This record gives sequence, C-alpha cells and structure tokens, in this order.
Amino acid sequence: MTSKNQGSLINELVPPEKMIDWVGGGGTSWFKQVGNEFFQYFVELCDLKPNEKVLDVGCGCGRIAVPLTEYLEDGGSYEGFDITTDEVNWCRENISTKYPNFRFHRANIYSKHYNPNGKVTASEYKFPYEDMSFDFVFLTSVFTHILPQELENYLSEIVRVLKRGGKCLISFFLLNPESLKYSNENLGILDFKYDFEYYRLLNPDVPEFAVAYKESFIQSLYEKHQLKIMEPIRYGSWCGRKEFLSCQDIIIAVK
Repeated sequence: MTSKNQGSLINELVPPEKMIDWVGGGGTSWFKQVGNEFFQYFVELCDLKPNEKVLDVGCGCGRIAVPLTEYLEDGGSYEGFDITTDEVNWCRENISTKYPNFRFHRANIYSKHYNPNGKVTASEYKFPYEDMSFDFVFLTSVFTHILPQELENYLSEIVRVLKRGGKCLISFFLLNPESLKYSNENLGILDFKYDFEYYRLLNPDVPEFAVAYKESFIQSLYEKHQLKIMEPIRYGSWCGRKEFLSCQDIIIAVK
C-alpha cells in the first residue's frame, strides 16, 4: 500500500458522531486531534517502535488506534478491548478489515454508566492475553473512571501482560498540593468535592463518571506492582494549571 493510499484510508477511519460523543465527544476534529496527540507521546516520550506489540485498554471507537495504523508494521501489532459493543464492532468492521494486525475484543465488564448489563466486574476481569505479550500498554481516560479495587486489578494485569522492559502510559486526575490548590480556587474544569480518603468523586451516585486519585496512593501502587515511574510525571490542565502537557495527568512507567 502506498503512503498516499494509506493516508486516504486514515482519513476514512472516522466513526459516526454519536460514537465519538459516547466516548468523550468533541466531534471529528477532536477525535483526530487527540489520537495524533497521544501517538506523538508514544513515539517521543515512550520510544515506541514500529515493530512492537501494543495493547490499548479501553479502545473505544479507535481514536488512538487510527493513527497507529500508519506506524505499526514489520511485525508490529495492536490489540484493543472495550466494554462498548457498537464501538468495538465498528473498529472490527472498519479498521481490522483494512489492517489485519489490528484486533479488537469486546469485554463484557459491568459499568453502571457504560455497560449496566455487564457480566463481570472490573475488579475480577482478566485481560484475554498471555503473560508478557506486549511491549507497550496504554490507557487513556480509563483510570479516571474506575474505583481503587478495579484500578489495582487492572494495574496487576498490565504488569502481567507487559514484557520485561516494556512500558505503559496511563492518564489520571492526580490529587497533590498543586492540583488541590487550583481546584479549591475553582480554576479547574472538574470539581471533585466528594472525598473518600485517597480518592475523590465528581458524582457519588455515578462513581465511574469521574475519579481523581491522590498521587501518593498511585505511586504506592506502582511501587507495589514493581512498575518504575519514569520521571517526570506530566501534569495536565484539568485542575487549572497554566503549564501542562495534556488535559489529564500522564504517568509513564517501565516494568
């Protein structure tokens, strides 16, 4: 496939607006912008190589899979899973058919907001992949929607499926003195006012709508599961910071 033809295919890989709205909104331009943004982080900050094996936890409708289709080759591959049926089916029908090294799995995990008929909880879910299968694992806006027991299970699964020396990139809402100061001054876009010791919620009636964690708590979990954080943590704009990398906070770590 020529690069010109491939670029044409990339432009076609945009899901319907209703799917984009369901997994964050922002329309077509935002869908492309965020995908390209994180692709750059993968290459520039995580040193992702074209021949590596990649896992996308919470793939949605392929927002970050799409730019990777131009990059992963020569043995490189992508696996993604999500709890939403329509989005996974769209990715299978529109991405996997053109890029066979891109595969998508539907995980029937319970979520009050996203999948109320799910059969298994996130705290007990086992990723459907062998030990040490991936060079790189990423989660964008996943740990911002799950509670501590679920988060720790996912973190342990990430460690299990990562190869030794493999890296992971995960986004968070991290609570530390700076973010709390800005939040208390109502400078941020989210007000996590419901305090549960080491995490806070936006809406206790729908906990998974948005969750923020104490940075020290997250650091302790990384240490417990023997993931080494690659400093610095890249802080986001969500709380009202003037200097930031992205919207959410980003932690890159190595096994």
